[in-house]
Amino acid sequence: LLLSLGIASVLLVVLCAKRLGILDAEGLPLRLLPGLARYAPWLVGQIVSASVDVARRIVDPHLPISPSIIHVDASQHSAVGRVSYANSITLTPGTISLDVTDNQIEVHALTDDAAEELTQGEMARRVYAMEDK
Repeated sequence: LLLSLGIASVLLVVLCAKRLGILDAEGLPLRLLPGLARYAPWLVGQIVSASVDVARRIVDPHLPISPSIIHVDASQHSAVGRVSYANSITLTPGTISLDVTDNQIEVHALTDDAAEELTQGEMARRVYAMEDK
């Protein structure tokens, strides 16, 4: 019941926005849906993996943490792509996006492993591919 009411509410708001003429490609990025179908399962896997890692570090005090602030390149085509990338970073436990500029995202990482994984750029490439196709 709640899901169906939520879907109905979203559709009603989209229809109202369309009638008002305030929809644009950024406000309703339907072009991202095919790429999102490929990206979402990978992101869920990353979230689960990072959650297990952070939980292990909480339970075992001998596992090191090394908080750091890093800057990662945000080479996505649009603001929607950069925001999707920043949100993906924040959704992954152990990392949080602090600031988003035109070409970089400032990130706080809990461990060196999390920072290294972000600097390797796999998530950035996947968000870029999601936005591109």
